[in-house]
Amino acid sequence: MWKKIRLILKSVRQYKASAIITPLFMILEAALECALPFVMSMFVDTIEKISTVEDIMKPFLYENPNFHISVNVSLFWLIIILISMALVSLACGILGGVFGSKASVGLATNLRSDMYRKLESFSFANIDKFSASSLVTRMTTDINNVQMAFMMMIRIVVRAPLMMIFSAVMAFISGGSMAWIFVALIPVIGFLLFLIIINAMKIFRRLFKRYDLLNESVQENVTGMRVVKSYVREDYEKTKFNTASDGMTGEFVHAEKIVALNNPVMNTAIHLSNVLIIGIGASVIAKTATHDGEKEQIIWNGLSIGQMSSLLTYGIQILMSLMMISMIMVMLVMSLEAIRRIGEVLEEEPTIKNPENPVYEVKDGSVDFSNVTFKYSEHAEKNTLENLNIHIKSGQFIGILGSTGSGKTSLVNLISRLYDISQGELLVGGVSVKDYDLETLRNNVAVVLQKNFLFSGTIADNLRWGNLNATQEQLEAAAHIAQADEFIESFPKKYETRIEQGGANVSGGQKQRLCIARALLKEPKILILDDSTSAVDTKTDKLIRRGLKDDLPETTKIVIAQRISSIEDADQIIIMEDGHINAIGTHDELLKHNHIYQEIYYTQNNKGGDK
Repeated sequence: MWKKIRLILKSVRQYKASAIITPLFMILEAALECALPFVMSMFVDTIEKISTVEDIMKPFLYENPNFHISVNVSLFWLIIILISMALVSLACGILGGVFGSKASVGLATNLRSDMYRKLESFSFANIDKFSASSLVTRMTTDINNVQMAFMMMIRIVVRAPLMMIFSAVMAFISGGSMAWIFVALIPVIGFLLFLIIINAMKIFRRLFKRYDLLNESVQENVTGMRVVKSYVREDYEKTKFNTASDGMTGEFVHAEKIVALNNPVMNTAIHLSNVLIIGIGASVIAKTATHDGEKEQIIWNGLSIGQMSSLLTYGIQILMSLMMISMIMVMLVMSLEAIRRIGEVLEEEPTIKNPENPVYEVKDGSVDFSNVTFKYSEHAEKNTLENLNIHIKSGQFIGILGSTGSGKTSLVNLISRLYDISQGELLVGGVSVKDYDLETLRNNVAVVLQKNFLFSGTIADNLRWGNLNATQEQLEAAAHIAQADEFIESFPKKYETRIEQGGANVSGGQKQRLCIARALLKEPKILILDDSTSAVDTKTDKLIRRGLKDDLPETTKIVIAQRISSIEDADQIIIMEDGHINAIGTHDELLKHNHIYQEIYYTQNNKGGDK
């Protein structure tokens, strides 16, 4: 845990000065707060010596020159000192708040940035370890908890213990043996608060897991809103959400009930200490009179009224500081769980990194799998792909066919090194993918994923993800090859048409064609289409393939498809079955000799034939 705390504190960076200055202001504020009651007791004792306001003014009016002018001078300076101390204390509190806010908000800002950069460096294997909803919770709720905890650490955690220590010392200075009442109460109150904290800790730890479940429910409903409505499952999803929400509510209410015991416990302690001090003091009241005939001064157990007043104030400060410490402990418990979860992300090492001396040029689009074996996790019992041997020449058109779960997508993900192979060797352009600079490799291998995604912005903005500096002519050329130009031109604003989040305002086929155009703008050596024309009609599919063949003759094209018509003119067709290569050949060769290909072909074309 300490390692994670140190890791998170590194994100303070440019706000380190504010984080250091804040506790200094808190120390000064605590010292002044504790000195004020002592000076106030002197002020009260001085006031006690003066019977009326008229007596106070007489020396200034020169009506009673025999009056003790020194008393009034002392009173004047005590007022000046009290006002000065109060103003300095106020200034320290304000400055501590300003610098503390700057440091805590700065930490949260840097922490979000650090987490985001870390996520960007993750491979698919790293991302698989964390759910999307959990990552959202860690970057929002968890960081907010850490921000609040850091603010308390540099302000309240410094101020509260010092207030308790300073107040205890000043209580002994002001009240002598009477201060032992507070010392006796502190362990009792501390034990009760410890019980409150321990019980609250268990609940807050469970709450973070419920946060993930709630966010997951919300994310699923927002993403799958069309499915929910089409199946009329709103009531079911509402019930599921309410169950998660009510579970959190119940846990929060339970935790808050426990934490709320802080106030009655502390109020009882404060009242009890006051009763004890006043009761013990009252039992030994003694009146003494001065011998020069001036006003009598009341002494409580050897203490003046001013000292008794300061003693009661110090008692309240001690117990209130103890209550603040207990509240801090609850907050820190919540933040420790948040720190653990954030630390897991920051400590996660990318499974795929650049080599020490990377290759920065991809010679061509040739791809060679030599005895390649792959599994998603070291602890997986079964290999996802096993003993693959594939040799693809640069510029070839390769089709991949197979049932769901046969390993088609896993195979193409290895080419751009989204995952690392477990065994064997994988070459692109004659060089191992592990020897390439990652950015160089991925810029030369364009992938249109199975799940197409468009970002909010214009059509042109989305296309320029492939090439930030693409000209309008390049956008139009890529859209033409992908057969997207016709529907783009039909929009009133054409390439400046706004795309809603996730591409919600375009059809599935339009989305696929825009994603293909985006990939083409990278001018890759290898283009991978992972079932990326499934939502377009066969005529458009054929036009896309013709465009790829005519306009990108030197680019290696690897197409995963469910329709044989999408890959029947491929140079090679790879049949995948349960992570193995069942067969490799042309359309005619496989139609003659491979029963899997025959079955798919005749089923899709409604023909009979020998199988």
